[in-house]
Amino acid sequence: MQDIARDKIVGLDKDWWRGAVIYQIYPRSFQDSNHDGVGDLAGIIHRLNHVAELGADAVWISPFFRSPMLDFGYDISDYRDIDPIFGTLGDFDALIDRAHALGLKVLIDLVISHTSNQHAWFAESQSSRDNPKADWYVWADAKPDGTPPTNWLSVFGGSAWEWNGERMQYYLHNFLKEQPDLNFHNPEVQKEVLDIARFWLERGVDGFRLDTINFYFHDTELRDNPPLPPEQRTAKAAPEVNPYNWQDHIRDKNQPENLDFLKRLRAIMDEYPATAAVGEVGDGQYGPQLQAAYTGGGDKMHMCYSFELLSGQTPTAESLHGIIDEHERMIGDGWSCWAYSNHDVIRHGTRWVLSDAAYRLYAALLLSMRGSVCLYQGEELGLGEAYVAYEDLQDPYGVRFWPKFKGRDGCRTPIPWIAETPHGGFTDVKPWLPVAVEHIQSSVGIQTGDPASMLSFYRDMIAFRRLHPALAKGDFTFVEAKDGVLSFIRSHEGQEVFCAFNLRDTPVSLHMPQGVWTRDTRAPFSADAIEGGGVLPGYQACFATRAQD
Repeated sequence: MQDIARDKIVGLDKDWWRGAVIYQIYPRSFQDSNHDGVGDLAGIIHRLNHVAELGADAVWISPFFRSPMLDFGYDISDYRDIDPIFGTLGDFDALIDRAHALGLKVLIDLVISHTSNQHAWFAESQSSRDNPKADWYVWADAKPDGTPPTNWLSVFGGSAWEWNGERMQYYLHNFLKEQPDLNFHNPEVQKEVLDIARFWLERGVDGFRLDTINFYFHDTELRDNPPLPPEQRTAKAAPEVNPYNWQDHIRDKNQPENLDFLKRLRAIMDEYPATAAVGEVGDGQYGPQLQAAYTGGGDKMHMCYSFELLSGQTPTAESLHGIIDEHERMIGDGWSCWAYSNHDVIRHGTRWVLSDAAYRLYAALLLSMRGSVCLYQGEELGLGEAYVAYEDLQDPYGVRFWPKFKGRDGCRTPIPWIAETPHGGFTDVKPWLPVAVEHIQSSVGIQTGDPASMLSFYRDMIAFRRLHPALAKGDFTFVEAKDGVLSFIRSHEGQEVFCAFNLRDTPVSLHMPQGVWTRDTRAPFSADAIEGGGVLPGYQACFATRAQD
């Protein structure tokens, strides 16, 4: 569908992405429609009503391109076609039509830092040192002793270099050895990936989620990464069992050339009204700085995906104050996109060991922070991490680091739709990953119509966010962050909303800011706010608006 027809259906709000609620769909596990145990595009079409009824503004669909599926779609062998396991280009066009008819924008996962080693480009590139695509990937000679050119490490473990006997050289792979990195220093590579972006924009997509956006360029001098002091190591970019965290990755990613390329991509996107891009910044040390650089100025990414809340222990009022404050100080005129869960990390309800009440409170907090929001499929059902036995593992990352790191399959198990049917209504044959038994009683069918369910809470909280543009697009001012209470004011075009969250299970004193504030009873919380202060029960939130003069 061309962009003119698209705009007639969806509207021309070019600022729609600012404060949007984006629902991530992992297509393999959303809905199977052709009885092969794997979710597909037709299945997504069938279940899009669920996303629309949730109140989301957009869907982000993880990769569905042709792929040998060694990294389940993040290893692409053809960027301009759909893998048969997911359907056809006709199915994709129908998905776009259905989403737009429901008022949903569609973002697709554009994975351009690397391809599959089964891509035709790589087959040609590895065939010789002087073919037309010889420089489309990052090739380098071995050191005199035969070892790799640098000390760079792969996110998936081991050296980031793989020996190739045809060229008698190493090639760079920041992830699996079957995922060779494209050489973005080659202008032909940049032109080709920009043409791919245009291909999908012409097909009607409303934008992109850009995978591993800070990995596009590498240090052309091939200098080693320095070690990272132990006290600075985090598990934000890789599990703590992976020595990838032991390096300061100043040579193999985060290069300044990224900015010029992102400007070229943004210029193409700006030719298509009301499109947006969210970049994934996979970095343990420089995340906020990169987000500010990549989104500032209005000529690069619209927003960047934050990793601060995708790892680590349960956030406290104090730790959240530090995270949010750093973002607010650094982001300038840029924009963040917040998330608790996705297809790569342990579901946050399990990771943070949240009770039902705490889960709801943190959801409300996520939907009240300054920035856009990504919700991962099943998050709205309160799903925890599923147990996947070793013999059922599909994720090569988990197989490599088992048992200290069990991989990403536990967050990728199929969505339970109908409790009374085999495999939760996801499929009627053996699914590619088992449906978690403990998830069945949290199915969409059981929760729909129950006003006390987690699904109803998410619907109500997103609806409440829509009532207050300040929560989606407004400025942000801290009020308090201590003794378990995090509170702030969101303000936009004369509207002010006070938001307070008790992150503990015991009552705390609530200190209201100066002025006359009235609690908004439409929020899905029962806590009362008393003028001048009061008591906020455990795991409760208070939302209030200031009386206008």
